[in-house]
Amino acid sequence: MAVRITCINKDNGNHLNPHAGITHFGWVNEQTRATGKSTKAVMVDFLTKQGGKAYVKDARGNIAYVGVITNHIPPYLRTYADGKWSDNLLSLGEC
Repeated sequence: MAVRITCINKDNGNHLNPHAGITHFGWVNEQTRATGKSTKAVMVDFLTKQGGKAYVKDARGNIAYVGVITNHIPPYLRTYADGKWSDNLLSLGEC
């Protein structure tokens, strides 16, 4: 199953890495129209243990896939586009 991440929530803390501050992800399954909001831990598990896929889509329809950064405790999500880790998640609005 693949989901498109549509929004994020942050914990309002001061973080050296802003991606690590994301606590929740709003998402939609574009095939089934199911929607939800999941914690960072649930999304990490979905991507690493359940074989799920996630992505962000911009207004032009360009897709950036989401990966898990595991060299950080706890792991966090970040987009990967054009051969490099990118900041697409940080440009999403609040849920």
